[in-house]
Amino acid sequence: MMNRTNETISGENASDDAIVCYLPAMITTFSVWRGDNPLNYTLPLFVVQLILVIAATRLFVFLLKPFRQPRVVAEILGGLLLGPSFLEQNETFGKAIFPLSSVLIVETMANVGLTYLLFLVGLEMDISAIERTGKKALFIAISGMVLPFIVGACFFFFHNHNPIMNHGTNILFLGVALSATAFPVLALILADFKLLNTDLGRLAQSTALINDVCAWILLVLAIALAGSNKASNPWACLWVILSSMAYVVMCFYVVRPAMSWFLSGTLDVESFTDSQICVIVTGVMVSSFITDAMGTHAILGAYLYGLAIPSGTIGVTIIEKLEDFVSGLLLPLYFAISGLKTNITAIHGITKWAGCLLVIPLACAGKVLGTVLVSLFFHIPARDGVILGLLMNTKGVIEITVLNIAKELKVMGDESFAMVVIATVVMTGLIAPFVTVTYKPTRRFIPIKKRTILGLRHDAERKFMVCVHNPRNVPSMLNLLEASHPTKKSPLSIHALHLVELTGRISAMLAVWATSESGHRHVGVSGTPESDHIVNSFENFEENIDNVSINYLTAASPYSTMHQDICSLAEDKGACVILIPFHKQQAVDGEMEETNPALRMVNQKLLEHSPCSIGILVDRGFNSSSRLSSNHLACAFLHVAVLFFGGPHDREALAYALWMSKQPGTFLTVTHFIAGPATIIKPPSDDEDELNIHSGKEKEKNEEYMSYFRKKTGNMESVVYVEKVVNNGEETVSALGAMKNGFNLLIVGRDQGVSPLTDGLIDWSEYPELGAIGDLLASSDFGTTASVLVMQQYVIEEGESNASD
Repeated sequence: MMNRTNETISGENASDDAIVCYLPAMITTFSVWRGDNPLNYTLPLFVVQLILVIAATRLFVFLLKPFRQPRVVAEILGGLLLGPSFLEQNETFGKAIFPLSSVLIVETMANVGLTYLLFLVGLEMDISAIERTGKKALFIAISGMVLPFIVGACFFFFHNHNPIMNHGTNILFLGVALSATAFPVLALILADFKLLNTDLGRLAQSTALINDVCAWILLVLAIALAGSNKASNPWACLWVILSSMAYVVMCFYVVRPAMSWFLSGTLDVESFTDSQICVIVTGVMVSSFITDAMGTHAILGAYLYGLAIPSGTIGVTIIEKLEDFVSGLLLPLYFAISGLKTNITAIHGITKWAGCLLVIPLACAGKVLGTVLVSLFFHIPARDGVILGLLMNTKGVIEITVLNIAKELKVMGDESFAMVVIATVVMTGLIAPFVTVTYKPTRRFIPIKKRTILGLRHDAERKFMVCVHNPRNVPSMLNLLEASHPTKKSPLSIHALHLVELTGRISAMLAVWATSESGHRHVGVSGTPESDHIVNSFENFEENIDNVSINYLTAASPYSTMHQDICSLAEDKGACVILIPFHKQQAVDGEMEETNPALRMVNQKLLEHSPCSIGILVDRGFNSSSRLSSNHLACAFLHVAVLFFGGPHDREALAYALWMSKQPGTFLTVTHFIAGPATIIKPPSDDEDELNIHSGKEKEKNEEYMSYFRKKTGNMESVVYVEKVVNNGEETVSALGAMKNGFNLLIVGRDQGVSPLTDGLIDWSEYPELGAIGDLLASSDFGTTASVLVMQQYVIEEGESNASD
């Protein structure tokens, strides 16, 4: 037995020709105190390798974050740093940390991670979703693959990879690597650039999905051809393809019904047994073994098995159990292994480097040119076609898998493998800067009056952007929308926006693609039970309430930039108001509990940057109040109160209440707070930040709109107008306390400006974003059971003109 690793290396592919002798029983160390070196033992060595891989990849993630680079680039660069291109140039480091005796174990664990990742991706989508993409995406995807294939063929003849393999096999592997598009990575890039819900973003996702599926099919064909070159049986390639097709049929017509029967009766996460989850997870390995034995690859079996499992709660349960471990730990190891296999120093000569550098712009240009030509045929602007072509150059799991399989089958040597890996990394890395420079979205012009409730005509269509974080937000929002009195002359066009934190999970991005331009989920894509519940609630609302149309969207973004998604979509859809829930929700004991502190930051930034009016709903059981129904039962009542002090935000709140006053079953009380004789009114100030709502033009606007409101509702018995005379903040609080009960909903403007009626209140505010009165009403100490809607009117920015309708 040997106590250390002896390595003999020869030939171009050193790792392929190496003779490695090591002690197979060396798994764990006895103790460093006994003189053992932990790096001579399998488990401690693997742990050290894993730590170094994670540290290196996280370092590059941190360094590349300002450049908006996808994570796959950082992971490959981390492997390059640790591999023979850099640190392994030091023989001491290479033999101690990455000896050849450990390569098999590291690669096995990395491929296990890849196998389960493909299972998770298959679990979250259905191949029938391709039918929903349309001819436009299909033709663009195919045209974007043809020219890069030609570039790959030229690259092959420039640099003959392996004379043993036939030309077709080499070209096929190179063509797939250069022409494929990584759908999950592309989705993350689109989310980062706030393009997910744009027309361009949706087309890019559909095109990439088709491209991804085509790439997997071509990969199976390439593996079959490569295997037939080595097989003594000339029919081996045909048997591989036929058996793979038979297994696909079996997965959908045998495995899928069997899994449906096996999982029958499980309605929620709690009802799944450990045995069921164990069988499903074990089935991944069984399916992978079958496809590997057939001569394709283990990852194909995992992907098909994921597709065969019925979508729904079971998928979410398994993803929650596996994805963080797979994506966070094992998948970086797989990309890092690709970097460890890459030896840049193996590229010799100026000619070879010139070929490597030439293939990058040619492959990118081929993708862009093919995409632009078909885009012009479908009347897509040339600039958008160029951007779409650039996005189609995104590389990820499929491309790295193709390269690794090609190296394993000796289709590529060290030199050619390094050249194509460099091309893949550079092509993906260039996307972010190119898109940043070339993509300049045109800002849609919306007349200022159409950005506010107050400025809309009484017979105009009302466009709402309704934001929800989870299913608990939905019922209260639907109640509020129903109470907004949709009519045939003034219908509600609702854009329901599900706000999802972007965590970087690859398979989770497939759920984002699940919303189409029409706002309905693709049939073949499984969402989470949470998203399914939200979609179903809005769809039922649209079916049961007249004069309402709903478009469902998903915005995946980090909380720090989530407001940008909301604002851009609101502007794109021409919304007049954004409705968003408060960051606190009512607990069982009636107290308001904080759900997520980051949601408060989203609301604050949204108030600052919103392109239209905005309403924040503090829900205290408005979802369980008497629900108005489509047949307007007489027993269904909603009691609403408007607290009017004056100022643009209060006028916006009153304008919203005017809509609600016309809804059958709604009783509205307008309480007008008037400054008493003892109130000291400050003279008008030239300081724009100190708007005095009781003097000058503001006072005239308040009186003018209040007169208009009373004229419109004067004959309505369901509307009550009350005046309360107060002299200071203390009297205001006392008056509010006297009317805190008996209402389902209190509506108030966000900020009353400089007003003696609210003096001192803002100093005690816990949530200034709600304004002095809104904060008081939202406080648990106030003691009301009514929900609160805080309105902020859109403020005309400098340089904008107040265009008329």
